[in-house]
Amino acid sequence: NEAELGQTIQSLSQQLIEHFQSADELVIIGIRTRGVHLAHRFQNLLSAHFGKEIPVGTLDITLYRDDLSQLASQPIVMPTELPFDVSGKKIILVDDVIFTGRTVRAAIDQLIDFGRPEVIRLAVIIDRGWREYPIQPDFVGKVVETLHNQIVLVHLKEIDGEDNVLLVSSEET
Repeated sequence: NEAELGQTIQSLSQQLIEHFQSADELVIIGIRTRGVHLAHRFQNLLSAHFGKEIPVGTLDITLYRDDLSQLASQPIVMPTELPFDVSGKKIILVDDVIFTGRTVRAAIDQLIDFGRPEVIRLAVIIDRGWREYPIQPDFVGKVVETLHNQIVLVHLKEIDGEDNVLLVSSEET
């Protein structure tokens, strides 16, 4: 529900603050779509703590996906917005759910095309398991055990009008 999701974001923010301890060279990058809104929420909390505006960016990984040909004949590509050089930066990469690891792999490939970060750390709200690639998040809000045919839906006020997390079977979507 909304309160639990808010607490999860607060807890993740505290973990990020403890890990990074400084805003020097720190940037937050959200993976479209929900990762972007979560990145802005983290930005607000971390900027308030450090007393310094933390830059935030947006990645659209569409063209970096390994299943691009299966998505659509004319996939919709949104802009990637990185208003800073990623070289030498400490990047917090943000997404809502980690599943197979393919999205994160695509995001890292894209980031490296922009430069050589000092470090990339992954923060996710939900880890639902079922990895296909050896990619693990550094910061996790909740681990949710799922069946392979289930989907975790993170709803955010900015897009969906409400904050909550739902577990549904793929037949229900």
